[in-house]
Amino acid sequence: MSAPQEEAALWWATAVSHIEPGSIELRDRPVQELIGTTSLVDVIWLLLRGDLPTSRQSALLEAALVAGVDHGPQAPSIAAARMAATCGIGLNNAVATGVNMLGDTHGGAGQQCVEMLADVRTRHSEGLTWPGAARKVMADWQSRSRYLPGFGHRFHPVDPRRDPLLNLVQEAVADGVVDGEYLKAALAVEEALRVRRAGARPVPMNIDGATAVIYAELGFPAPLARGLFVLSRSVGVLAHAWEETGQGRRNKGPLPRSILPARLTAPQEI
Repeated sequence: MSAPQEEAALWWATAVSHIEPGSIELRDRPVQELIGTTSLVDVIWLLLRGDLPTSRQSALLEAALVAGVDHGPQAPSIAAARMAATCGIGLNNAVATGVNMLGDTHGGAGQQCVEMLADVRTRHSEGLTWPGAARKVMADWQSRSRYLPGFGHRFHPVDPRRDPLLNLVQEAVADGVVDGEYLKAALAVEEALRVRRAGARPVPMNIDGATAVIYAELGFPAPLARGLFVLSRSVGVLAHAWEETGQGRRNKGPLPRSILPARLTAPQEI
């Protein structure tokens, strides 16, 4: 190999995969050994973490990915993908349109919640009780924003995904799979909110909070909480975009033409 070739090879060197003629390795594991023996969830873990998860770790990760897969056509990422699918672009472009909607406000709360729960955990390790740590961190976060990431839902009084996810975490804690520190932090925040809002509409943990607990308990850094949510939601985005391509609509807008204001539907003089 010449010096320029070696420099180019080093420029693109990665521990994630290694490709040569007749050989594909993912984290030093030949792909043919993974095909048919390793689940997609385990391969996601392998590529991100460099090793394979235990069966219980894999089950927790899978539960979180399943829980976030879709939330109906009113979700901006889904709505955008469905509209894009009617605009004469490819299915991959429609999916990309939806995925690109997953920003700090829609899709980023899981990452933010992991960061917040890490703050609670740190405060507790410094000597505060769990309730005291939760109140302190809540005050810090709400000095910058009225929203606490991972808590409350604009649509569900109680997010139906909360309990099954947290039950799985509690079982994993009891069996020594995870240590439960992030679960304690999240429950402390939820309780502090309940006490502070006594008599008002409750603000329980939502999907972002429950999956944040799982991702944090499994050791994923906060930015990967968003990345994993994007992987999960992209499945729903794909399904909706594909369904929309079979509806026969062109240039679908946010509202049916029948209820648009007349000035938007009447022929325009030129």
